[in-house]
Amino acid sequence: MSNRLKDRVAIVTGSGQGIGRAIAMALAREGAKVVTNNRRPGTSGGDAGDTARQITDMGGQAMPFFGSVSDFEVAGKLVQAAVDKFGRLDILVNNAGADRPHMVWNMTEEEWDTCVDSFLKGTFNCTRFACGVMREQKWGRIMNTTSTAWLGTVGHCNYGAAKAGIVGLTRAVAREMGRYGVTCNAYAPTAATRFTVSEEIVAGFKKRYEAGLVTKERYEELTNPPNPETVTPFIVYLCTDEAADINGQVFDVTGGNVAIYSEPVKKKDINKEEGLWTVEELIGLVPKVLLEGYSNPSPSQQ
Repeated sequence: MSNRLKDRVAIVTGSGQGIGRAIAMALAREGAKVVTNNRRPGTSGGDAGDTARQITDMGGQAMPFFGSVSDFEVAGKLVQAAVDKFGRLDILVNNAGADRPHMVWNMTEEEWDTCVDSFLKGTFNCTRFACGVMREQKWGRIMNTTSTAWLGTVGHCNYGAAKAGIVGLTRAVAREMGRYGVTCNAYAPTAATRFTVSEEIVAGFKKRYEAGLVTKERYEELTNPPNPETVTPFIVYLCTDEAADINGQVFDVTGGNVAIYSEPVKKKDINKEEGLWTVEELIGLVPKVLLEGYSNPSPSQQ
């Protein structure tokens, strides 16, 4: 263990196993005191209590907190538990969530709500309460977990929408909290978890590859993902003093490759000085100017 994050206090949601557990352990190795979390004790594969025990066994400080962060009041209690136990809160890693995959025409309201509430609302809930503490301290690091699904996905429109919402939330919080010494960034990990290596998910990746919706390289990454620990060095780095000016950014972390997504900008435009465009004018101009070089990501099969 080192002392790069000595005396810092962190919450990592969804840290009973997988990426969340790996991040909680990595923060603890750098000296942070960690509050681990998942919805309930006794989860198959490990829970927040197991992760907390692993941290204390290696000489760190940790406590588990059980409860769903999709519940506004529970998220408030989670943040307060960290402050009550350790006196402050410096780092929040929003990792918890539950996916309910289905094609959009088969998706139920419950499947939509479960996914969006756990990922997007859960991220907001914890961020909302953490920001009150961090604003007073004039220091904080918030890391939100998004996914490449925010760029467009198949069979997970609820997941893609939630992860895109997390990107928008990240950019907004960064602009609200930066003046107080608090940064907010997002990252899209590719790593082996119970979600990414399940038979159902792998079968879905195969269908997308066979339909030409993902490249061979990306298909191989998705079906042979690196272990969760490969994500942790970059997350730890973003929690340090040295990363104080990195704010409102979205990163991709896949094994040893770390990439930053570009800032959204207007790429091309057409402008009419007087009056409204006619539909006929737009039919002629849009494909030639606005959509030059464009191809439909999912053309009609009819």
